[in-house]
Order: sequence, then C-alpha cells, then structure tokens
Amino acid sequence: MFTVPLSARSIAPPTDPNPVVRNETANSVQPQISGVKQPISTAIVYCEANFGAIDGKTANGLVRQSERYQILSVIDSEQAGLDAGMVLDDEPNAIPICRDLTSALTQAGTVPDYFIFGMAPATGMLSIHERSLILEAMSHGMSIVNGLHEFLNDDPIFEAACVAHQVEILDVRKPRDKKDLRMFSSAIANVSCPRIAVLGTDCAIGKRTTATILTQALNERGLKAVMIGTGQTGLIQGARYGIALDAIPSQFCAGELEATIVEAFEIEDPDVIIIEGQGALSHPAFSSSSFILRGSCPNGIVLQHAPGRSQRCDFDNMSMPTPASEINLLQTFADTKVIGLTINHENMTDDEVSAAITQYERELDIPATDALTRSPERLVEMVLAAFPKLEKLLPAAA
Repeated sequence: MFTVPLSARSIAPPTDPNPVVRNETANSVQPQISGVKQPISTAIVYCEANFGAIDGKTANGLVRQSERYQILSVIDSEQAGLDAGMVLDDEPNAIPICRDLTSALTQAGTVPDYFIFGMAPATGMLSIHERSLILEAMSHGMSIVNGLHEFLNDDPIFEAACVAHQVEILDVRKPRDKKDLRMFSSAIANVSCPRIAVLGTDCAIGKRTTATILTQALNERGLKAVMIGTGQTGLIQGARYGIALDAIPSQFCAGELEATIVEAFEIEDPDVIIIEGQGALSHPAFSSSSFILRGSCPNGIVLQHAPGRSQRCDFDNMSMPTPASEINLLQTFADTKVIGLTINHENMTDDEVSAAITQYERELDIPATDALTRSPERLVEMVLAAFPKLEKLLPAAA
C-alpha cells in the first residue's frame, strides 16, 4: 500500500530522464542521477456530469496538459461519445469521453495504471457512489489518484482494497507530518530571480492554465522558467515543485511555500519563477491568495479575470469584482505590482475577447491577453516589459 502524500514535496514527472529521488519523510530532493527514461503512466479520469465545467477543473487540466499521465479517456455519461478536446477547446485531441468505467476499460483495450478522480467539488469529499466506483476501479488493478481533502489511505476499507488488489493510493492533498512543516524564515529574500504570481478575481478562473502556458512560453523563448504548483491539479499534472496549499495548517502555509520556492531556486537556478495562484484575495471564502503573497513575496503579478462571469463561482449572491478593484487590493496588501491581465473567455465570443483586451489595456494601462486563444508570445512580452533585465538572458538570434 502507498501512503506517502504527494503534497508538500518536490515531484518529478515519470517522464523525466533523470528522476528525482524522494525521501518519504521529508520534503527533500537529492541531485539527479543518470537513468533510463521511464514510460509515462496511463490513466482514466473520472468527471461525471462535470467535464468542461468549473468543478471538473482537475479533469480539464489533465486533458489539456499532463507530464505525469497519458490520459486514455474521460468518464462523463452526459457527454459520452464526444472528443474531450472538442468539448474543452473546439480542437480534437483523440481522448474519448466514455459513459462509465466499463466502457472506458473497453475503449482502452487494457487496464490503465491509474484511475484519477478528476473533480474538485467544494466539499472535497466523496459520495457513496463515488467511493464504490473507486473500489471497483481498484478491483480491476488500477491505482488511485485522489485530489480531495478526504484521504483514502486513512480509510480501513480502502487500505484493505490496496492490499487485496496490490494497488496504491496517492492522496495528493495530504500534507507532511506537522513536526516536519516549516515556518516562514525570510529565506525568500535570497531568491534573486523574478517571482511572478498568477492570481485571479475568482476561484476556478484559469490561473493554473495561464501559469502553465506562461512557463512553457518562457522556456520556449530561451529563458529557464520553473513553475510552483499550489493546488492538487498542478501536482497531478506533474509540477516538479509544489504543495497543496489549502491542506496545510495556516500557521505553516507561508513557510511551506517559501521553502518550496527556495528549493526550486537552489536546485534549478532559474531565470524566472512562476507561482500558481489559488482563489482570489478579495474572495471571503478563500485565504490561499494571502498566503501565496506572503510566502512568495512576488515581484510581479499576472491577474486572471473572466469578463463574462457576473457572479463568483459557487456564490450566486456575490458579484464579481472589477480588475481595477482587485489590482488596487493586491497592490495595497503586498509590496508588488500587477504587470498584466489575462482573460478567461468563458461565455464570450472572440470579438468580445478582442474588445475586452483593448478596453482593459486602455483602462488599466497594463498589457492584456487571453492565454488560450492568443499567441503565448504576448505573455512573454508581458514579462519582458516588466523585467527588462531578462532580455539580456535570451539566446542570441540565429
């Protein structure tokens, strides 16, 4: 049985040709050693009645990008028969959506390595039906990736199923032992490269997706960028460094994030560090943004906003804030500067996105773009404009 949490530790994707050696009792990373490239693990993602929706954000993220798993199919009976890429982005990706576990196994033609619970409900807990389905997947010989606050390794029923079927459970959100958690130490002051946090005006608004695209774009441009994951989806996707911030006792949140960033800086020697945001600083239901601002002490912020969203996610009685009000709050709360705005285009036409970009650039006097529908180069230019010293680190043109 596998009982080591993925949260609060550095993680290397299985595809890494030089895998990191992990210590099971501490968040440590040893130097990489030469090794044979490991095959990527296969997986089915469960997202019943939520694929493409807000609560399906883990499945949505895995379908768009995953270094850790090859996604064979998504389970959602309401969209069975469709292509997952078409549902998300109007572009086929050959990942089918299946009606149930039986049809997903038939579609795969083999038993995948993992069954991933791909939803992030507000309760963070499993229903009776979902528990039964996970046990069924285990009976077929599939290990489980669980990103909820309910830790299955602590449940005797799932513990027995692990032994009976020789599988493992990865409780992604489970933090390290309290005796090993770290307090803020101000070591973040020794991180000399730019630290950019991708924050938002609401939860489930695309912060992780934008952070991922930005990190990839910077690397493709020739800068060494490292992303710090702060939620379960980023860790499941394969973020090399990260913590599930909302599962850590509040006293240690800033310190755990700081230590993770320092660790990434010391090991990777990056040109820039991108920190995935959580929630929204103005949102009364979430405090993660405040810990991210404290623990990372970002030099810059990219703010994600959904112009087509009128009420906050899961709170119909709360109106969305304006980007201007969120920027004012962020820059008052922390010694930092918002360097750009990125748009979530939900409920918007492409013409409306273009109009919003023009409007916000004029009103806010910062660059704006849509990370998914516009060139990633616009994100890179956003960063270079804010941190011109990075220009000197770019490779010379051929």
